[in-house]
Amino acid sequence: MNRLPRSAALAIVLTGLAGAAHAAAEPTEKDAIAMAERGAAFMKSHGRDEMMKRISAKDPDFVQGTLYVDMRDLHTGIVLAHPITPSIVGKDLLDVPDASGKRYRRDIIELAQKQGKGWVDYQYRNPSNGKIEPKTTYILRVGDVVLEAGIYKK
Repeated sequence: MNRLPRSAALAIVLTGLAGAAHAAAEPTEKDAIAMAERGAAFMKSHGRDEMMKRISAKDPDFVQGTLYVDMRDLHTGIVLAHPITPSIVGKDLLDVPDASGKRYRRDIIELAQKQGKGWVDYQYRNPSNGKIEPKTTYILRVGDVVLEAGIYKK
């Protein structure tokens, strides 16, 4: 019977564990919902301004790798806080399309105004690799703002 040297067997096991750990670390839709709801609870008890500060400071409750919460004004669509791309804060990007031409920010506002929560799909730059990838974002209306937490689809 052929036997692998102990070091080779150990390397195979560790590689498998690393792959499993990486797969387990990928955020899920449940993670996105939980993060948005955590943001809503925080906002209700501490206020909108404090939530904006926490997002901007990349608070680990609201920023975990590629999963993060950002905030948008419900009426204007203007970004109020964004932990990954702070340069878009204060800007009106409603009519700026994603890579496929979709004006997804309008979809976010419309869904928030009509249903209060739900999912919007679009293309966005993944902060972990810089590539434009399919993303789905859970949106949650909290008063006059929209909290957004999205995951990249594989």
